[in-house]
Formats: sequence, C-alpha cells, structure tokens
Amino acid sequence: MHRLPRRKKHWYVVGLLAAVVVLVLALQPGLVPGWFGDDDAANAGRATLDEPFRGSPAASWENGASGIDIPPAAASGWMTKAQVALALEKTRDFLVSSNLDPGVLRGQRPDDAIAYLDPDQDDMQTFVKKAFTEPGKRYDATLLFSRFDPARTRLVGDVVKTRCTMTYKEGERRAVDVSIDVTFVYPVASAEEGSDEVTRTIVRRELDISWDDAAWVGRDPTTFSVRKYYVDSTNAGCDVHNGYLTPDFENTEDPDGPAVDPYDRDEPISGAGNGKCGTAVRS
Repeated sequence: MHRLPRRKKHWYVVGLLAAVVVLVLALQPGLVPGWFGDDDAANAGRATLDEPFRGSPAASWENGASGIDIPPAAASGWMTKAQVALALEKTRDFLVSSNLDPGVLRGQRPDDAIAYLDPDQDDMQTFVKKAFTEPGKRYDATLLFSRFDPARTRLVGDVVKTRCTMTYKEGERRAVDVSIDVTFVYPVASAEEGSDEVTRTIVRRELDISWDDAAWVGRDPTTFSVRKYYVDSTNAGCDVHNGYLTPDFENTEDPDGPAVDPYDRDEPISGAGNGKCGTAVRS
C-alpha cells in the first residue's frame, strides 16, 4: 500500500484491494443553511434535536436499510437466480452491519460485517487487524466502516438516511461482481453534556465485491472478496485517521479545497474533486 506523493487523494492498492479516500470535507459558516448562521433564514432551516434532518436534502430519503435497494435477481456467472438473490441480500446485510448497526455506530468493532470478508484475502485481513489496533492513514476503519467515538460524538435519534444504487454482473472466473454506490447521512451532536448543536456527517461509499465461484475457491460461498472501495466523507474530520468519523463541532478546520455538494451522486468518487479538504455547500 502506498500513498501518492504530494496529494491528499489516498490510493491503497494491494492484490485485489484498491481503496481511495477522495475528499474529507469541512463545513464553512454561511454556506450551509442552518449551520452556524444566526439570521432568521438560516435558523429556519437549522437542524435540531427534534428535527435532525431539517434543511437537508436527505430529509426525503428512506430510513436505514430501507434505502438500500436490491435489484431484481437473475442467474449470473456460477449462480442461479436464487443464489444471486441470496448474495444480494447478504451484500445488503454487510452494508447494514458495517454502516447502520447501532453498536458499530457507537464505536463497537463491526464483527458481523467483518465475518463477510474472505478469510483468504490477506490484504483485507491485514487491513481489518491493523485498523482496530494500529489506526492510521493506511489502516483507518472508516475506509470501510462507519463509527463514531462515543466519548466525543453522540448520534441524534435512531434514524440514518440512506440512498443506494446496487448492480451486478458476471466477473472473472464466473464470479458474481456486485457494485454499490451508497450514501449515509448521520445526524450527530457533541457528547458534551448539555450540547444541543446538531450537525450531520455524510458518508458516500463506492464498493466493488466479488462472490467467487465456490468451485474455484474451494469452499462454501459464505464470504466475498473486496475488489475496491472508495469513500467520500463530509464533516468527518480533515486528515484525521483515528478509526472514527470525527465531526468538527467547533468549526476549527481550515479547508483548502473547492466547494463541493456532498449530495451530488452523479460523478463517481474516483473522479470527484482534487483530493483536498474542501467545503460542503449544504448538509
């Protein structure tokens, strides 16, 4: 695994693994209605403990797992229609256990999600081991899992807004390759007692996985291999690699990149922005 020099875009490549952190965005006062502003218009769209999605485009999105749509199943690669349907359901279960599980969101180790990862994919197993024991730029759990440090951050309410696109096709050696593009919106507040300032952390993930042919790998197809994963995070900490999504409650970060709309899902993460810590124009 190597970081490209003189850039804030991180590429990680080992074997079948390719991960990239494209943008870690800060929020700037005045650009996001309802965030840090004190005029009447801003306050009218400001998130509150009772309405944590007020003023957000995600307010109309589905809640949690309901926003992870599974495409209709058909026979593909080595799998029958029924097997494809089961693989897609398991893929959704992985997304839920890695990004929506209440315990994981509150800092627990995502053991249910980790159990889906191919135990013979050495690069991923190394990543998982070090991400929870030696977190850093190369091994940061938030590259694949959504977690907050409960000593610093509390989730507001029980709802996470979700929007997802999932597709599949036959891959190499008759594997069934699944591609996911999913965005999660988490309303959060400081864990400090009495804090009522609500912000939102937005995490978009692109993930390509392979359900490999059982005959080829020589075991039951209960796990998948990871081909690549990208993550684009808003209000999750600029250049912070502690294994947790780290919202900036005090607006102390100094973004050096362009203004970016974290709800624009038209452009793939791999081609978005310039890798700098930019400014979100809405939350």
